[in-house]
Amino acid sequence: MEEEQNKNKISEEEKALHGRRTRPKGGMITMPFIFANEICEKLAVVGFHANMISYLTTQLHLPLTKAANTLTNFAGTSSLTPLIGAFVADSFAGRFWTITFASIIYQIGMTLLTVSAIVPTLRPPPCHGEEVCVVADTAQLSILYVALLLGALGSGGIRPCVVAFGADQFDESDPNQTTKTWKYFNWYYFIMGAAVLLAVTVLVWIQDNVGWGLGLGIPTVAMFLSVIAFAGGFKLYRHLDPAGSPFTRLIQVGVSAFRKRKLRMVSDPSLLYSNDEIDAPISLDGKLTHTKHMSFLDKAAIVTEQDNMKPGQIPNYWRLSTVHRIEELKSVIRMGPIGASGILLITAYAQQGTFSLQQAKTMNRHLTKSFQIPAGSMSVFTTVAMLSTIIFYDRVFVKVIRKFTGRERGITYLTRMGIGFVISIIATLVAGFIEIKRKQVAVEHGLLDKPHTIVPISFLWLVPQYGLHGVAEAFMSIGHLEFFYDQAPESMRSTATALFWMAISIGNYTSTLLVTLVHKFSAKPDGSNWLPDNNLNRGRLEYFYWLITLLQVVNFVYYLWCAKIYTYKPVQVHHSKEESSSPVKEELQLSTKSLVDA
Repeated sequence: MEEEQNKNKISEEEKALHGRRTRPKGGMITMPFIFANEICEKLAVVGFHANMISYLTTQLHLPLTKAANTLTNFAGTSSLTPLIGAFVADSFAGRFWTITFASIIYQIGMTLLTVSAIVPTLRPPPCHGEEVCVVADTAQLSILYVALLLGALGSGGIRPCVVAFGADQFDESDPNQTTKTWKYFNWYYFIMGAAVLLAVTVLVWIQDNVGWGLGLGIPTVAMFLSVIAFAGGFKLYRHLDPAGSPFTRLIQVGVSAFRKRKLRMVSDPSLLYSNDEIDAPISLDGKLTHTKHMSFLDKAAIVTEQDNMKPGQIPNYWRLSTVHRIEELKSVIRMGPIGASGILLITAYAQQGTFSLQQAKTMNRHLTKSFQIPAGSMSVFTTVAMLSTIIFYDRVFVKVIRKFTGRERGITYLTRMGIGFVISIIATLVAGFIEIKRKQVAVEHGLLDKPHTIVPISFLWLVPQYGLHGVAEAFMSIGHLEFFYDQAPESMRSTATALFWMAISIGNYTSTLLVTLVHKFSAKPDGSNWLPDNNLNRGRLEYFYWLITLLQVVNFVYYLWCAKIYTYKPVQVHHSKEESSSPVKEELQLSTKSLVDA
């Protein structure tokens, strides 16, 4: 009896020791490492790009439209490569290692650009006054493009993974981790915005007043520090194992559904093939249940004699898929139209770094007689507006709205996105009227044909359009990101975040296309143009802004229709304990409602 008690005591001690060794990782303790990485990384990225239009036009002497398109093409490529990074992370590398190696690649690109800014022979000679400037030659532009390409590849690994990796640290089924992912997204954006604020003020001032070598060198060092900060929390992180290529699973569902397209659909969905064991690695938080939409894909789960299935046998996924895998594909397809609606908002937002910045360069930016705000720092007003809106949203708005809606997050992310769309429409509408005012002052002072002379109008006239874009981003972009993360299958969250960046990519490419088409078709025989290369005073930039406004109105109507018919993904959770399942039940209620019910 005594021996048995001793064994039980030893067994209990072993269990306690095992529990201490295997205690859950992640949680709030990891946030300082992740946020430190994000601050340094964003300081590097924004310091690299915030004033790049000035570098391309004043140092490399590129024409305005070519410089603008170079930047939007780079931004578009940087937002498209996350699909590659997401594939690598979700398939085999995992998010931690993908972020680490991508940061190193980005570091190489930044170092190359910094060297080109320091060495005089790697850029054309400076020009003064109204003299014709020598444009950078092919070799000099090649260094720029290689540096930008490396930066785009590095961004491809960082962007889709860092947001999802941070959200992975919170297990909402664990009652000890009360922090909700929606709060994490708010604070992630806030930290990112704070870093942007520092970049567009301090770094841009250094670039304009001290030199581009130091102005680009500081972000390069910051990028190096971000890697160290991120790696420092390795042992504390909650690492989720990659579950294999999500793209392969989606293709397998499509192929198996096509092969069985001529079969008659089963009358009872419960007859469709389901296997919790083989789906376990890709359904840790819950299994996706059958939905009636896109029933043609359900044929991939019909078991036939040709499948030759035996008890315990793993199926040939190119012939037979589980209901969960089919619903993964359905979820991705459902997300497409909502995700695409964010494209034009990015197109509108992209103008701040190109034409709005060029407007600022022609205006009086003096705060005192001896100090003026660099044109590249104008986005500080966007960032401040965004940060202020995030704080207001998290601390005031949600608490007030929650009393009326009964929702923990106040409003759904689809409603949040819709508010952002409306504000963005107002921003571009206002921008057109401000441009008219700027040109009126130029006419009054006889400056229409003097593009390098400062127009005596305060830069503060641009604050409304910059600020409105910041408020719109706080609503739309965070809601957009949260939508992708929440509605994506859990095994595809890096991929889902990549889809968010892909929408940004297409938005930047759309901006390039729009600028190119407007520049081409608005040109007249007398040389006038809506978007002139060298003299913005003779342009019709306000028409361009209002064209974007009109496109956004049409897009908003499209978004309302998509939101009305959208159905949230249904999830059957595995948890059986009442205390851990209650918050999930709340999420399930949300997942089965359309926006109309919400």
